[in-house]
Amino acid sequence: MTTTPFGFTTVADIYVEWGGAARLGELLGERFSERKALLVTDRGLIDAGLIAPVEKTLKTLGFDVSIFDEVVADPPEAVVLECAEKARAQNMDIVIGLGGGSSLDIAKLVAVMVGSEQPLSDMYEIGNVIGKRLPLALIPTTAGTGSEVTNISIITTGETTKMGVVSRQLFADFVLLDAELTVGLPQIHTAATGIDAMVHAIEAYTSKIKKNPLSDALAREALRLLGSNLIAACKDGTNRKARENMLLGAMLAGQAFANSPVAAVHALAYPLGGHYHLPHGLTNALMLGPVLRYNAKVAAPLYAELADVMSVPGEGGDISTRSEDFVSHMLALMDESGAPRRLRDVNVTEDSLAMLAKDAMQQLRLLVNNPVEVTEEDALALYREAY
Repeated sequence: MTTTPFGFTTVADIYVEWGGAARLGELLGERFSERKALLVTDRGLIDAGLIAPVEKTLKTLGFDVSIFDEVVADPPEAVVLECAEKARAQNMDIVIGLGGGSSLDIAKLVAVMVGSEQPLSDMYEIGNVIGKRLPLALIPTTAGTGSEVTNISIITTGETTKMGVVSRQLFADFVLLDAELTVGLPQIHTAATGIDAMVHAIEAYTSKIKKNPLSDALAREALRLLGSNLIAACKDGTNRKARENMLLGAMLAGQAFANSPVAAVHALAYPLGGHYHLPHGLTNALMLGPVLRYNAKVAAPLYAELADVMSVPGEGGDISTRSEDFVSHMLALMDESGAPRRLRDVNVTEDSLAMLAKDAMQQLRLLVNNPVEVTEEDALALYREAY
């Protein structure tokens, strides 16, 4: 049996250390000669006291640090443009993203925008970024998006719409995984971001077009780590082993879906975030169950494999039974995590479902990867099932 041609790309330098952020200056100083650093983060992390020690270690090692702390969830274009303008005005020559997926996404875009004449609006979709970027280091504080190892940034482009920039230039030069930074994450955010990471692994494993042996291996290990540690991390946020395994699993899932892209769960989640300003991880959790059941008609053999990866009871059963075991196990995990499970629980109105279905059809970049075709009628049925 011959191998179908495939490509695989990821970041070049990943370092894992509990408490590593406390010596970020040393880690960056030995890797980069640039010293005028823009640190992209959000106000909440500053108020939580996470940023001051990082700023101190950078300054101690000779970095001239400027902080941009106006990142918000589902960041609009205006915030990206403001951050890029600050970086240009202060002649920054290295960008550091520290925070959740939104901070990392903005840092990636700002690194390619500084010194470039290309408008942000011309960068959207796949492969449209021109030119080089500044050196880029990323440090996640949630175990969810995997943004630290993806070549994707998602930006809110209107009142309710989101667009993605997908380009090789968005892969970082250096990633630090410091699970100590995730200890303060509340249970609901731990649950939502953890499920988000699991969605990345599942959708990468079942992706229709670019699924490959490397992404498969990463997705399997990601799901094993995430599935066996999610509840422990939710129940005890100080559990070091659980926090470390969740962060590593989220990163592996990010590497998987950066090369074998996500599909219908994300396509249906984005309109929920756009219209209702719900966190991305939560919207994925809300749509996962219905999409898993919908895709099972094609993806059942893969679900059966994932059931074994996660050591779901019933090993040795037929494919259909093991597929059902996997879906049931995922639903039970989400229930136990404490994440909201129905659209009505997060104040989504029933009369908006048709509008959401129409908007989901705009996510062609994602829907093309789904193992089963999704029409607008199908999308509406999935939203109704989630309601």
